[in-house]
Amino acid sequence: MSGATTTSPSWWGRIQRWMNGGVLLPDDRKHLMLRDVPLLAVDLELTSLDPKRSKITSVGWVEGKAGSIEVSSCYYNVIRATGDLEQSPVIHGLTADTIAQGAHVKEALVKLSRYAQTHVWVLHNAGLDMAVLDRVMAANNISVSNVITLDTLKLAVYQLQKQHEVLPPNSATLTVCRQRHNLPLAPAHNALDDAMATLQLWFAQYYQLDPKGTLSLLDFTHTQAVGCRNLGKVENK
Repeated sequence: MSGATTTSPSWWGRIQRWMNGGVLLPDDRKHLMLRDVPLLAVDLELTSLDPKRSKITSVGWVEGKAGSIEVSSCYYNVIRATGDLEQSPVIHGLTADTIAQGAHVKEALVKLSRYAQTHVWVLHNAGLDMAVLDRVMAANNISVSNVITLDTLKLAVYQLQKQHEVLPPNSATLTVCRQRHNLPLAPAHNALDDAMATLQLWFAQYYQLDPKGTLSLLDFTHTQAVGCRNLGKVENK
């Protein structure tokens, strides 16, 4: 058509991401109310902070919704790993023998992937854990699309930046974040304990920002704490 301009789907996607705080949420889920959305708090214990080489030594998760934690949904498993485990066994209280006898990582990933379309995943430092999951899922021929995440670390940074030009050292760790919200001291360095602690932190953060329960996932994207990505063999866009 003469004189008409067109916008390619990929370009329109970039525009939408920019408008929505850098994240493009699926149309059928972006208007879900945060007060009602089913949540899955996930934690990985890793051998390093390098997502390109880090190994998973244990996985834990728990479901929750509307301020409640579904204790019966708790999952925890030690993951078999070999080679250089660095300080992971010491930090996480796992012996090399325990890790060597752990479950194959694919077993845990298959179970985790079942929550991709039904729950929003809550993590503390989602960028690291999701990058590791992406690599390990791809290596095990597992793929899931449009996994929506809430990052309690990024939400903490969003809140802290309102008070500090330069963030205090270690101000966004899980333990320190919980202390700011007057949450009790929680056990650390166990994947399930950390998942439970992360979900409790999310509830405290969320109710501080949305006490009346009026915000949707889309409304929350300005905090930079909402993410959405494909994992594994699915082509990331």
